[in-house]
Amino acid sequence: MTRPLAPPPPPRPAHGDGSPRVPSEGSHRASPEGSHRIVLVTGPSGAGRSTAIRALEDLGYEVIDNLPLSFLPRLAKGPPLERSLALGLDVRNRDFRAQALARTPDRIAQMFGEPAEILFLDCDDAVLIRRFSETRRPHPLSPDGAPATGIEIERGLLAPIRARADIVIDTSRLSPHELRAAVERWFAPPGGRPLSVSVESFSYKRGLPPGLDLVLDCRFLRNPHWDEALRPRDGRDPEVAAYVEADPRYAAFFSKLLDLVTMLLPAYREEGKAHLAIGLGCTGGQHRSVMVGERLAQALAEEGWRVSKRHRELEGRAEAAPAAWGK
Repeated sequence: MTRPLAPPPPPRPAHGDGSPRVPSEGSHRASPEGSHRIVLVTGPSGAGRSTAIRALEDLGYEVIDNLPLSFLPRLAKGPPLERSLALGLDVRNRDFRAQALARTPDRIAQMFGEPAEILFLDCDDAVLIRRFSETRRPHPLSPDGAPATGIEIERGLLAPIRARADIVIDTSRLSPHELRAAVERWFAPPGGRPLSVSVESFSYKRGLPPGLDLVLDCRFLRNPHWDEALRPRDGRDPEVAAYVEADPRYAAFFSKLLDLVTMLLPAYREEGKAHLAIGLGCTGGQHRSVMVGERLAQALAEEGWRVSKRHRELEGRAEAAPAAWGK
């Protein structure tokens, strides 16, 4: 069963016919044949807007970030859209006005002849304050004061556009990696770009990462932790990999794992799934799961699948400073 990466959004105001603004989690809004999607991306500073913008760019969208609203007519007079378009809107734009932003979807529909969708990245105030504190960045609306002051001002400015949002993703408990996966689930074109696969290693001691579709336990394999020379290394090290491969069960396990995944991926793609998250766990998330994850990601990439990989525990140790959430 697919688990949503983002908490279900709160009820949104309805259209005139009473239909909700937010589709069911994991669904895709297929554009009519020959048309393109136009997505407006906004939300409070620190909630992950720039991460979402980059994810849409990777999905093939033409991206224009920090677009002044007064430039919309000039954009509409340009050549016809050749691909879907994502516009990043920020309260720091020089001509930002809350009511003008709220009217932007209607203006776009008139100018482009295409409906505009609003993706709103939201986040708890306490988490936003922590992110500004960790990254030591001032809030753009309170550069000389407390971040809480800027957050309160910004929420008031963004209230009209949030009320009209088609999709709200709460990033309070999401890593940047998980936010990208959530954006892919909403906006990857069904039948367009190939299904994307993420492979993530983790430690069972720290629990399962959220949003995994398939989970494999690698704790039955030989553990390099018990070799003093290999203990400080990780699964990307050739000697660690050779140690794990020497387990007589490894070859059969990996062969069957690859067969299973390559059998499932085309079926998931035909079903309309845009992203498949595979988790590989071991005791510490350092050796066995990392090694198997590296090999699986490489094998899938060689077969033409779009693959990303993440080693949660290794990344956690390597980060000297918290991940920047962007604007």
